[in-house]
Amino acid sequence: MLVSAKEMLIKAREGKYAVGQFNINNLEWTKAVLLTAQENNSPVILGVSEGAGKYMGGYKTIVGMVNGMLEELKITVPVALHLDHGSYDGALKVIEAGFSSVMFDGSHYSIEENIAKTKEVLEIAHSKGISVEAEVGSIGGEEDGVVGAGEVADPAECKLIADLGVDMLAAGIGNIHGQYPENWAGLSFDALAAINDTTGEMPLVLHGGTGIPADMIQKAISLGVSKINVNTECQLAFAEATRKYIEAGKDLQGKGFDPRKVLAPGFEAIKATVKEKMELFGSVNKA
Repeated sequence: MLVSAKEMLIKAREGKYAVGQFNINNLEWTKAVLLTAQENNSPVILGVSEGAGKYMGGYKTIVGMVNGMLEELKITVPVALHLDHGSYDGALKVIEAGFSSVMFDGSHYSIEENIAKTKEVLEIAHSKGISVEAEVGSIGGEEDGVVGAGEVADPAECKLIADLGVDMLAAGIGNIHGQYPENWAGLSFDALAAINDTTGEMPLVLHGGTGIPADMIQKAISLGVSKINVNTECQLAFAEATRKYIEAGKDLQGKGFDPRKVLAPGFEAIKATVKEKMELFGSVNKA
């Protein structure tokens, strides 16, 4: 059964580890992430962007697939199904479809409007036991057409949003989506420490987890980061394994063209990537 992300993130914050949010893109992704979480006895958050939601045939399709897998793959670790960078309308749609967690990203609005809309989403979600993530200061890079420059959030604005009673807060600290450029300045730990000080016990979220060095990840966790989002890294691993299979001509041997065979190496590559991240984040055996 799907659960809200609230409890798993409070436990993570207290235990000084982070729960990974792994964005899902199709059936292979979903199955790979769920099985890896179960094998490593780790809580997990399945992230779905609005673009991926559309690609997979809609939010109800995703809810049906995930709930079916939880039952038939006998998944017993805590699993949250979370809308990533949701618009106001998107947030309402996934609540209706049966997601257990939602991010409303109002970072491109003025702080006043961000507060007003976050409040509305909160009220509806919390009445159904669904956890809510809000964002202050946009995250850099590009995600589904949303481009940000890697801004650093204002701690005072973070406090205003945290005080509304959200369950987790994404605040820009120089992190970006996608692959980091050569001249990336790194995470701003001063900013993170200031945000952590003003928001109290609020679990903080680090977006753009792909390519951030391990020592920076661990330092971020020590400063209150309890949820780390990973997407690009799994996509790169999947693409590389699939490319090798095709380049080796394996799809031309026997029944090698069967999609189950074509996609198997990529599936295993996602599993390996997710396991590595769970170990790095410290969530193994924390279910």
